[in-house]
Amino acid sequence: QVQLVESGGGLVQVGDSLSLSCDASGPTASTSDMAWFRQAPGKERDFVAGIKWSVDKTFYADSVKGRFTISRDNVKNTVYLQMNSLKPEDTAVYYCNTGVIRSASAYTYWGQGTQVTVSS
Repeated sequence: QVQLVESGGGLVQVGDSLSLSCDASGPTASTSDMAWFRQAPGKERDFVAGIKWSVDKTFYADSVKGRFTISRDNVKNTVYLQMNSLKPEDTAVYYCNTGVIRSASAYTYWGQGTQVTVSS
């Protein structure tokens, strides 16, 4: 099983940028598709972005297209989420996971997440 550790969250202002990291460890970490999700208080956990490990292909939720960029370093087994032009509605706990299935219910294991708060 891949272990996941998210980091990089914090408190920022509207319009600011923030970069999140997800360190993955385990026997399949370097060959797994990866995705970012987020969960705001009282809401479901939603897909944010995904990236394939074998081809240069990325996926984004409509709400973050053009503002967020997902990337990965297969040597470091790390996935990044660069978030620009942040909005208050981006406030959430951000999680990463293996795979690019957009439904959070498809995943059984989650890391601790990292809190992102965008203040207006």
